[in-house]
Amino acid sequence: MASDLRRGGPRPGGWRVRGAPYAFLLPAIALFALFFALPIGYALYLSLRKVEVKGLGLGSGARQEVWAGLSNYTAALSDSELLASALRVLGYGAIVVPSMLGLALVLALMLDAERTRLGGFSRLAIFLPYAVPGVIAALMWGFLYLPDVSPFHYLLDRAGVLAPDLLDGGPLYVALANIALWGGTGFNMIVIYTSLRSIPVEIYEAARLDGATQLQTALRIKIPIVAPSLVLTFFFSIIATLQVFSEPTTLKPLTNSLSTTWSPLMKVYQDAFVKNDIYSAAATSVVIAAITLVLSFGFLKTVGSRSSRGETQ
Repeated sequence: MASDLRRGGPRPGGWRVRGAPYAFLLPAIALFALFFALPIGYALYLSLRKVEVKGLGLGSGARQEVWAGLSNYTAALSDSELLASALRVLGYGAIVVPSMLGLALVLALMLDAERTRLGGFSRLAIFLPYAVPGVIAALMWGFLYLPDVSPFHYLLDRAGVLAPDLLDGGPLYVALANIALWGGTGFNMIVIYTSLRSIPVEIYEAARLDGATQLQTALRIKIPIVAPSLVLTFFFSIIATLQVFSEPTTLKPLTNSLSTTWSPLMKVYQDAFVKNDIYSAAATSVVIAAITLVLSFGFLKTVGSRSSRGETQ
């Protein structure tokens, strides 16, 4: 035994040491497989199936689940409602993403300024709306948009100003974007602000000695350094935009301008739980997930290639 230990041979309990990392990873792997991998696999399985109805569809065995191949995917990709909902979400995202990230960046820079007062309270006040559930936020803003109960409409009416109907037509995009802007700016601001606080103080002192103003420091030092955080928040914002569901679904009872298939996920919900066609809904979900995955990895690859070219130059 002593000679085996001197020669680096197997030690007592060595297999336990080598297996310890896998034992620690086992709970996470089990949860990942149970609540992530398994549902995705089941959705893929359902997307390749369909129900075949025999005769009048009455009696046992009249409705049978059969292999459908790619027919559900063909139907999903040729569905005009899905394309229209995707275009609506793109228009919604064109308003939300730039506005939210721009406002988050400005707020983070203001909080990081030297003369900022009540910084802790300001950070909490800006971040607090993110803690409000999306359904509650949509309900709150929805009643503020309704002309009959909104205090803003009342004040504008008393002032003799015609208030716009934010739940109809083009302003509806602004109304939905405002809900996402109010709730998501605080989270993105915290991410950017944390990156700003990690910048060494010596860099600011060198810029001050060179005569740089706070605006010049923000434009030439702070923003370039926190660019990776901006990329991260942009990435998360794109994913959240493609998955918008709670805001239009919650506002749907308040206006006739919102269809039941306004967003792609709303169409999935309609197919699965209203039309009771879980197979078509599964195929549409897989298509949405694939598009989101392609756009996300394409964006990250583009940013990574540009960063590598910048480092080589």
